[in-house]
Amino acid sequence: MAQTGSLSHASTRLNVSQPTLGRYISRLEDKIGEPLFTRSRSGMELTQIGLNLVDDAKAMQTQADRFSLKAVGQETTISGTVRITASDVVATYLLPSILVDLKTQYPEIDIELVPSNQIQNLLSRDADIAVRMVRPSQNDLIAIKVNDMNIGTWAAKSYLEKHGTPTSIEQMFDHQIIGYDRQDLMLKQMEHLGIKADRTLFSFRTDDQVAYWELVKAGAGIGFGNNYVANKSPNLVRLVPDLILQPLPMWLTSHAELKTNARIRIAMDFLRDRLRALDLS
Repeated sequence: MAQTGSLSHASTRLNVSQPTLGRYISRLEDKIGEPLFTRSRSGMELTQIGLNLVDDAKAMQTQADRFSLKAVGQETTISGTVRITASDVVATYLLPSILVDLKTQYPEIDIELVPSNQIQNLLSRDADIAVRMVRPSQNDLIAIKVNDMNIGTWAAKSYLEKHGTPTSIEQMFDHQIIGYDRQDLMLKQMEHLGIKADRTLFSFRTDDQVAYWELVKAGAGIGFGNNYVANKSPNLVRLVPDLILQPLPMWLTSHAELKTNARIRIAMDFLRDRLRALDLS
């Protein structure tokens, strides 16, 4: 709870019920003879005693994670669960058919899919495998570049019928633009093109990538997105195709200790081959 700030978030992360976690904390406090947390409306806060023990607790967690990883890495059976995390867009639009094929070929493997734009902690096994758009920096992780995701400018036919079709970058920015809310990735892309702007340029704003793409498909305005996904939507039209945006590198990542685990190795190899085979241009 020192990391999550609440009993509910901690119980979800640890996959135990709130009452059970509460009893564990109470027992530990009874053994120590001092309270570790104070309860308030804003959540759980560490007492001074708790703060003094945080570094030791983190060190214990790190060692426990390493022990768990080494133990899992020794498993030779295919049967079991593989937990895979990916960005919302990749998890929603790219992975489902691939994972269905993986399950068909290896029915002994159960698959947990975690759509998340947050960097999941592979060291503590929040996931076994991650598909990321950035290369991880931790030394204990295996990272394999599998593809480049190319980005284009797209709008729905319904929007263009109402507002006309821009044929240049200058004309495009006279239209309704769909952008991110608090994330600055799109503004950085524009700056790379020599276009200075702020979030007020965007008529629609959301940081949820799936909701963003659905706004584009619904005709809210002009958006920027994965060409592979866009090409699967017949109601979308690519605009200004000579506008070159920086592609997003796609990395397949897992912990080095898991490379000897049979089912995780199978899943990694399967995902590597299928993601490399995708035409993301």
